[in-house]
Order: sequence, then C-alpha cells, then structure tokens
Amino acid sequence: MFSKIRFLTSGESHGRGLMAFIEGIPAGLSLSVNEIDADLKRRQQGHGRGGRMKIEQDSVILISGLRWGKTLGSPISLLIENRDWVNWQQGMSPNGAQEGSIPPFTRPRPGHADLSGALKYGHNDIRNVLERSSARETAARVAAGAVAKKFLSEFGITVGSYVLSIGSAAMKNSLPAADANLFALADSSPVRCPDADSSAKMVELIDMASEKGDTLGGTFSIIVSGVPVGLGSHTQWDKKLNARLMMAVSSIQAIKGVEIGLGFESARKFGSEVMDEIFHSRQTGFYRMSNNSGGIEGGMSNGMPLVITAAMKPIPTLKKSMRSVDIVSGEAVEAAYERSDTCAVPAASIVGEAMTALCVADAFLEKFGGDSINEVKRNFSARIDDIAKL
Repeated sequence: MFSKIRFLTSGESHGRGLMAFIEGIPAGLSLSVNEIDADLKRRQQGHGRGGRMKIEQDSVILISGLRWGKTLGSPISLLIENRDWVNWQQGMSPNGAQEGSIPPFTRPRPGHADLSGALKYGHNDIRNVLERSSARETAARVAAGAVAKKFLSEFGITVGSYVLSIGSAAMKNSLPAADANLFALADSSPVRCPDADSSAKMVELIDMASEKGDTLGGTFSIIVSGVPVGLGSHTQWDKKLNARLMMAVSSIQAIKGVEIGLGFESARKFGSEVMDEIFHSRQTGFYRMSNNSGGIEGGMSNGMPLVITAAMKPIPTLKKSMRSVDIVSGEAVEAAYERSDTCAVPAASIVGEAMTALCVADAFLEKFGGDSINEVKRNFSARIDDIAKL
C-alpha cells in the first residue's frame, strides 16, 4: 500500500524489544527522541489500561538514519526495549537450549489470532502466535507515526484524535472537527474524550466492566487539518486515499470498522443533505461550508480536513470465563487468560493517529516528491502557488 514511505515493525510482546524501520523520509528533517517519546507516553495512558503499563515506560532508541539531530534520507531504525523481558528471558529466548522452560499455551482465546494462527503456522504452542499478534506491537507503529507527524508538521499538516464513545457511553452525534482545543481537552481526559460529562460516564462504565471481569470497546475519530488538494488519485482502486486510509486504520488490532466523514450515516440521508456544496472567493479560493465527505472526494483530498472514525471491539482477553477447546487434547476447556486491559480505546486513538500520519505522509510525498526537506518544500510551494491562481 505504501509506495514512497515504507515501514515495517518487528518484535514480540515479551521479547527483548520492538523495532520499527522507516524508509523514504527525506533528508534534513529535524527529529529528536523527545518528540517520539511524547506520543509513546500518550499511547500508554488511559483509564482501563492493565498492569503491563505499570511495567513499561516506553522510550525510543534511535539506531540509524539520523546524524546530529537530522534525518539523512537513509532508513530510520527505532528500538523500544521491553522492560518485562527480564521476566521472560528463558520463556522467549531465541536459544534452542531454553525450549520447554515454560509450559505451552494450548487454550485459544475467542476473538484473538490464537486458533487461526496456530492452525495456519502449524504451532502446538499458541504463544508463538499471541506474542506477535499482541497490541504491544502498536508501540512500534506509534514511534514510526511520530516521525511521519514531524514530517507533516513542516507543511502545516496536523494530526489529532479523540474518543467518541466507550461502550454505551457516547458524546452527542456530530461530525468531528479539526479543533486544537478539543485535542487538548482529549489529552487531559482519562479516556481521551473532550466532553467532561461523557468522559465521566465512560470511566464509570469501564470500572463496572472491570469489576465483572469484562472488557469494553468504543469509537474514536482522527482528524487531519492542513491537507492540500490532490493527495491520492481516482485513477486506480489502490491509489484512492480513502481506501489507503481505511486499510491503514483497520490494520490496528481489534479495529472492526472505519468510516470517512459521515460514513454509514450518509446512507440514511438524501443526497442534498450529504454533498458538500462548492464556493469560491478571491481571498480563499475554492471552499466548502460543510465536510460531510470527510475531506475526500473521488479518492482524492479536497482541501478540507480528513475525518476518519474507527470502531474498536472489546478486548478479547477476558477474566470472565469463555469456552474454548484445547488444541492438543481436543477437550473442552476455559480459554486461557493473559494479563490485559479492560479498555484500550484511548490508546487505540493514538495508534490511529500514527497510522493516519504514515499514510498521509506517503501520499504527500507521492504528490510532491523530493529527497530533501528543502526540495519537498520547493515543490509544495510551487503547487500551492499554482492553485492560488485558479
């Protein structure tokens, strides 16, 4: 999917650490550990997080791709060490001599990658699947996304998010807007919801679920402002910006639905209630008074903020008993329980920001190109000047 910016992650939940590799970031971008760590910290926060967050205090180590605080144009390697590795050095050791040092995991958890992954890869120990499929992997995505955010900020593009609902507790229905004040309020909320009353109800619901040994999902929106016209293309299915964004966000663990703009709500309205009418003035150029399309028309950005909303299912690791079948004995059993969160929707919104930033940065470089920040800025300025003449 990504063409100009490529990135991969590696690592297991209880392994030595997680890594992200990013290729395609132009040379000359100023970047620091603190800028990446700030988003890693945001990902770890949120009411409903589990005991793992008390162990890990994620911080990135820049391995390659930078010199004296600026990108070189070469691949960037990022390492996040797992503090919990100290407790798993034998159980997750790459050394064959340690095989069997901990019991095999044979009771698949409904809703996880456990059973499908074990059957696909021929494993009789599900830990070989669950360690990589764990949402712990998203820490590496957030680190990579922070780099993409810094790149986009050079062109006045910002990425923010906030939680709309957790379980049945929800903000009033309205299309999310690119409002820096709302983003700040979200970051000060224990559940990343900018509405204080809704936030309190969400916290109460999470506490209730925790007492029952249950979990909760919810919805969150990602908003990208400052996006220029013309990212993406209508010419092929895999070039459409909406398709690329939906794939990027839906790849996040536990995400089950993604909408652009009004999304499914637009299917319940008349066309005259959905289409964003077009206006023009000498001062602002082309503009719209509404943004029901979520900033994308015909697979291309139209100059309005991008609005993506995602639905996250409840975390499938439950303290509450769930029926399953042992993959070795074939006997009916209770699904195994691994330390987990009650609700991770606030954290998922930060991961959503990361994946969106990576996708938009990729489309931006596809449109404007350049091997250095200065070259990209020249190309971008020239195009903005051309549009202003229309």
